[in-house]
Parts: sequence; structure tokens; C-alpha cells
Amino acid sequence: MKSRHKKLALIGGALAVIGIIATLVLNALNSNIALFISPTDVIAGKAPQGKLFRIGGLVKEGSVAREADGVTVRFVVTDTDNEITVNYKGILPDLFKEGKGVVAQGKMTDARIFGATEVLAKHDENYMPPEAAKAVGDAHARAAEKKAADGAAPATISKPAGSY
Repeated sequence: MKSRHKKLALIGGALAVIGIIATLVLNALNSNIALFISPTDVIAGKAPQGKLFRIGGLVKEGSVAREADGVTVRFVVTDTDNEITVNYKGILPDLFKEGKGVVAQGKMTDARIFGATEVLAKHDENYMPPEAAKAVGDAHARAAEKKAADGAAPATISKPAGSY
């Protein structure tokens, strides 16, 4: 085999190895990505079935219920437009509180039940996860649009001219 053919075979082999490594890395990254979806999008059917994703919003006031075992918790995440119940077994972050921002990672187990494997809470008084803040902001905008649409069509009765 000539020197030229050996170099071409070596380059071809190196490119094949690089291609295989790139494919494996991209596949691993793709399987570990968890998309963020708001409660409104989950109810609209935009949540991936059987796959991990993140849901976020505010923990609804009065919704946190702890089981007798001390580690199982049920709470409601809301974007002020829609609500999803979250079941979580584990220790919650110290900053987890009702009325504060939260992001939970897991899968849907039922129509409106989310089985969380991880719960993330805000880290200071002014912080809310960006995804949760966007979901809450979008819900407020939809509510404002709906209120404006309801108020934009006032019922007016016009009287014919000369009927006073």
C-alpha cells in the first residue's frame, strides 16, 4: 500500500471515530434535556407523554399537604390561569414556600397530576425562575386581554331619532 493510501485510510478512520463520538454525545445530551412547560400548556396537551419535562409557576396558597411519612408532599403549581397538582417524594428545598416561585421536574402521571422527581425553589426574595416568571406573565396578559374583551363590548341601546 502506498503512503498516500495509508494517509487517506488514516484520515477516513479518524473522521469515522469523530462522527461516532459526536453522535453519542448528541444522543446523551438529547436524552437529558428537560423542556419547560407551563400549567396552561400542560392542560392544552402540549406536554410530552412519558418524557421528563419541567413545570413551573407559583405554589398555590393553602395547597401544600404533607403525608404522614414526612417526605411525601402534594402541592399545586399555578400560572394564575391554570393549575396542576404535583406529587413529590423527597426533601423540599429550604426556600420552598406557598405563594413563591417553583420549578418541578418529572412526568405526568394522570390528567392533572405531575409526578416530580426534583423540586427547585427560588434563591432570594426577588428571584423567580425565568420560565416560571414568563408563564405567570403570560397568564396575566391573557387575563388582561380577556377582561378588556369583556369590557370592550358594552351593551348600548340606541333610540330612534325623535323618540324622546
